[in-house]
Amino acid sequence: MTDLPQQTRDDAAAVLHSALAGDGDAVVGTFDAVVDRSGVAGAYGVAWCLAATMVGDDVPAGTAALDFPGIDQANYDTRWVARFLSAYANRDPETGEALFGAAIADGLLPDCLLTLAGSAVATLYGPKRPPAGQ
Repeated sequence: MTDLPQQTRDDAAAVLHSALAGDGDAVVGTFDAVVDRSGVAGAYGVAWCLAATMVGDDVPAGTAALDFPGIDQANYDTRWVARFLSAYANRDPETGEALFGAAIADGLLPDCLLTLAGSAVATLYGPKRPPAGQ
């Protein structure tokens, strides 16, 4: 994750801050601003950065499944996030890009990114909130 541009990391931090505050409109607004500035590739970079934040870099590549029991019963955005995180864990950006493209084609990318941001907050902070100012 350290090879991502500082702007991408700053945008991911802004997404996390908004998600932590429960401001879904601001999460989507941040992604929209990234798309305006850097295109869909920029939004993908922010999403990949969020995945890196959640998964970390110490997972052996190729060990995460893209399909799990019961996944087809989950909502589209939940399935998308699980598969996107698996793609990151497997160091498979091509699958991540394919998932991104599919969500765009299906008109559901904003929902997927919002769920990804919420998942990141839940992963990082669980049921407790960080101290004020963080």
